[in-house]
Amino acid sequence: MSTQSVDSVTFDCLAFEPTHLPGAVALSQQAQWPHRLADWALALSLSQGVVAVDAPGPDGARRVVGTALMTPYGDGAATINMVIVDESMRGRGLGRRLMDDVMALAGARPLRLIATREGLPLYEKLGFREVGTVVQHQGPVGSVPQPGAEDVALADPAEQPALIATSLTALDRQAFGADRSTLFARFAEVARFALLRRNGAVVGFAALRAFGRGKVIGPVVAPDADGAKALIAFFLAAHPGDFLRVDTTADTGLGPWLADCGLRHVGGGIAMRRPAPLPAPTDTTATPVMTYALASQALG
Repeated sequence: MSTQSVDSVTFDCLAFEPTHLPGAVALSQQAQWPHRLADWALALSLSQGVVAVDAPGPDGARRVVGTALMTPYGDGAATINMVIVDESMRGRGLGRRLMDDVMALAGARPLRLIATREGLPLYEKLGFREVGTVVQHQGPVGSVPQPGAEDVALADPAEQPALIATSLTALDRQAFGADRSTLFARFAEVARFALLRRNGAVVGFAALRAFGRGKVIGPVVAPDADGAKALIAFFLAAHPGDFLRVDTTADTGLGPWLADCGLRHVGGGIAMRRPAPLPAPTDTTATPVMTYALASQALG
């Protein structure tokens, strides 16, 4: 713990513990983020982080006024996420302090984050460079394209853990560029997976889990856009009228198709890395795959 003073406002930076979760939820609600307590708890279970708390009030309670998490994926990468500063503390250097502390937790790992335009100058000062654009689509599911010839089906619940530990994690590693087996082990508990098979082999997948106002589809990993659309459409067709969310990237070209399905474009962010870009995957023998939808903007 270290006590700091910003413009005569005293705060302490502490390790992010589960006891801080209700305060973190309040902070994200102030920022108009949709995260529930369960969403914060999932992120924290995969991460290390820091919180800033203000001086004790008359009752001794301390308000969470800043958060930042670092989610490690082996030694190959880490995402910096859930960086929020209370409205009353913005512009006073607290964001920089949180970033310095949480980046130190990452050690030598290459870093990724999704930035807002407002946060871009700080992240650029810290050595992050823009590498792409994330586009967020969400809303009640509307018109869903008719299924094509692709072979898409839910993973058998009895087989899902073994599939996740082997082929799905391997496909994601090839697409993402780092080992996210810890993330997939948690998703095995909270998500359902749809599998894309070609010639009998699993060549892509999509996950569906509860998040925010409804459910989120992601990650989606596939060899091409047709496969990605088939995986997403599989879940859309199973949830007519439900509120679903997909975070994709501009380079996938899925945005107009998602809008046609009722998931309108509501914003997004700037994908940044330090250094940029990460080294390309070393396995050149496997069939190329690509990430068509993120697990979330926080988790990559």
